[in-house]
Amino acid sequence: MIFQRALHRELASAAGATFTVLFTVCVTWTLIAILGRAAGGRVASGDVLALIAFQSLNYLPTVLILTSFISVLVAVTRSYRDSEMVVWFASGQSLLAWIRPVLMFGVPLVLLVGALSFVVAPWAKMKSAEFIQRFEKREDLKRVAPGQFRESSSSDRVFFVEGSANGSTVVKNVFVSSTEGAGSSVVVAREGVVEADGKGGQYLVLKNGRRYQGTPGQADFQSMEFERYSMRVATSVPVLGADVPLAAMSTPALLLVENRFTRSELLSRLSAPIVCLVLLLLAIPLGFVNPRAGSSANLILALLIFFTYNNLVRMVEASVKQGKVDFAMAWWPLHLLVVLIVVALFAWRLNVNHHYHPLVLINAWKRRRHAQPVPAAQVESR
Repeated sequence: MIFQRALHRELASAAGATFTVLFTVCVTWTLIAILGRAAGGRVASGDVLALIAFQSLNYLPTVLILTSFISVLVAVTRSYRDSEMVVWFASGQSLLAWIRPVLMFGVPLVLLVGALSFVVAPWAKMKSAEFIQRFEKREDLKRVAPGQFRESSSSDRVFFVEGSANGSTVVKNVFVSSTEGAGSSVVVAREGVVEADGKGGQYLVLKNGRRYQGTPGQADFQSMEFERYSMRVATSVPVLGADVPLAAMSTPALLLVENRFTRSELLSRLSAPIVCLVLLLLAIPLGFVNPRAGSSANLILALLIFFTYNNLVRMVEASVKQGKVDFAMAWWPLHLLVVLIVVALFAWRLNVNHHYHPLVLINAWKRRRHAQPVPAAQVESR
């Protein structure tokens, strides 16, 4: 019990430090990516914090899997490095005795990874998709950032505004270049505002401006001034959620739709908790280190194993998506292979550490005691 309590404290401390570092790196990376998209006008600036939160929830299963793996590996490695494992084996304990406390620490993390993978991550992806769709399906004028050229959703207009007033409704110094059939037109105005016609239509009403149509120097070139000019920018209110990504579908919805794409996504969600559990057990025999050597090689090897395992899982998912492998024959062979590797590593470490067992030490002591004594004459001659 003393050993288990001490080990739980050490595992919790290592997990807290590892999770803090990994989660901070993920949040920082997400912040940079989303701020770049916001600066490029692909997402709304007011949605940045929400998108960062949703994206962080998507990363949580992977972060927790790596956290649990590294935490157990660090604890086992430290025990070898401080020669505590020598005392552990000499006391008659086996490496298998580590399985119980490690599982007591890791099973809650496995359940949390499963809940995140099956429930929370799809919900976060759904909300993130809704925010992006809401921004992409707004009125063309509201998509424009001051000081930047932006193309309309129908790709037939280019907008530029110098500044905005009253939020995003009224804009100042508007430039609109439109393509109409074989011709083109340019409209400039001092002010513009979006108005609804009450039937689902949206109009950009420009005030105090000038309209140029045709090619300068040609006979069909026209130029006119206006006090009020209306331009249709939307014909109906967009419906959100109509094109939901597959990764954003809920798990019950995936189970209802049976095809290779939904089965591939279901396999991705099912693999996360299995990978977490297998890596927890793999970290115990993998944590061996020579006390005279450094422990950095173990961490590098752990990262290589983690990324290799994840890439193999992704390859299996891709095979299911392409229809090359059936779901029933795809979800278990890779994990079974890794479990067999874990069993082989345990057997190897138990065989190597057998000479620390008390019975082995007692037998060696008896052999030395019953050995033939060296004659005194031989001792004197030596």
